[in-house]
Amino acid sequence: MTFQDIFKSSFLENITSVSLLDMAIALILAFGLGLFIFLVYKKTFSGVMYSSSFGVTLVALTMVTTMVILAVTSNVVLSLGMVGALSIVRFRTAIKEPLDIAFLFWSIAVGIVLAAGMIPLAVMGSVVIGIILLVFVNKKSHVNPYIVVLQCDGQDSENRAKVYLEQFTQRCVVKSKTAQKDMVELNLEVRLRDENTGFINILADMDGVRSAVLVSYNGDYMG
Repeated sequence: MTFQDIFKSSFLENITSVSLLDMAIALILAFGLGLFIFLVYKKTFSGVMYSSSFGVTLVALTMVTTMVILAVTSNVVLSLGMVGALSIVRFRTAIKEPLDIAFLFWSIAVGIVLAAGMIPLAVMGSVVIGIILLVFVNKKSHVNPYIVVLQCDGQDSENRAKVYLEQFTQRCVVKSKTAQKDMVELNLEVRLRDENTGFINILADMDGVRSAVLVSYNGDYMG
């Protein structure tokens, strides 16, 4: 094969560049591993709202990447054209959860490795990554954080509420404070001593406290 033969391309000759058996095995494995990635994502999701479409995207992304890499590895000219085509693609969808980026790269990497014929690496790597994610992402913190939102009539009721909160919490830190005429609103990060949340009912009945709200705190504080 000469240097010119490498860059010759014919549509009919490209039909048999990838055998049907190779295509079937690669796409079936890509679907299986993509489904495995989707199940791990579903088990480890800890965001605010679960998106089933993102899970399906992981399966599709694995299969699409496998298909593209199969085509690229079978034709040098196509690989050069693919680089130019993909360089103009722009994705506008915002990734809200940092862990979602890891799942996207995982799907792409599996598709590339499968199309390259490294099936044991794709399977074993996915199993190891899946186990690590299931262990560490689902690992619960010893003390779960919460946010307490208080509305008080003034400084005196605010101080009484904070003293009462400190009796039931290991940590009580003011995150934000909004003062208006005849009203003070506090956002406090608290760490409870136990899972009993009955103290919030007593706190709401205290003199000078208009309302008391206890919400789960996932670390993304916006105030």
